[in-house]
Amino acid sequence: MSGHSKWANIKHRKAAQDAKRGAAFQRLLRAIIIAAKEGGGDPAMNMRLKTAIERAKAVSVPSDNIDRAIKRGTGEIEGAVYEEVVYEVYGPGGVALIVEATTDNKNRTTPEIRALLTRNGGTLGEGGSVAWNFERRGLITVEGGVDPDELLLSVAEAGGDDVEEDGESFTVTTAPAELDGVLEALKKAGYVVVDSEVRFVAKTPVDINAKDMAGKILKLVDALEEHDDVQSVACNADIPDDILEALAD
Repeated sequence: MSGHSKWANIKHRKAAQDAKRGAAFQRLLRAIIIAAKEGGGDPAMNMRLKTAIERAKAVSVPSDNIDRAIKRGTGEIEGAVYEEVVYEVYGPGGVALIVEATTDNKNRTTPEIRALLTRNGGTLGEGGSVAWNFERRGLITVEGGVDPDELLLSVAEAGGDDVEEDGESFTVTTAPAELDGVLEALKKAGYVVVDSEVRFVAKTPVDINAKDMAGKILKLVDALEEHDDVQSVACNADIPDDILEALAD
């Protein structure tokens, strides 16, 4: 669960199908709106926007929708005004979560998140209560079937930090500012990039070895990720592969 866990990768293999849903499209388009609002509408000058566009294109979000989202972000056309909200959460077993959301009505989203937590064994923490346990990292998912040593060498030469094997794929970790450069270097080297993003990663994972507790944590994570306003969920739970596979069946 810390970083790009096997659970995230198991779920990512279903992303192409899930992204056909309108809610999933809207999450991707909101990310583009926010990125354009914060850093301008030129992806060549706005790494966050470039990454958001690539993620949307990867699941076939129509180009017209992407263009409109950029223009909404820059104010060229009218539309709902979105803001970013970060929720700090305590989950089952004392695990910590960071929930990133985009909303056009915080007074609606916050009570909905609070109610969702109550139903799934979580509580909303105060600002700073769990954020200390997380840091922002660039994460690139590379398709498997490659030589790990060669991949690590390519990552190091491009300025990346580490490579971790996650079942059928590899997770490359970078400093946020280095994500774009490492991403382009890997693509030029012929690696198949499945996903890339900057997100929160736990500094100190908590081992969760009981299947029932792991199930409760994953149920909460899934419920949060299914909320229309939620963009991402980071959790400091470290769940063994065999338990993740058993729960995914």
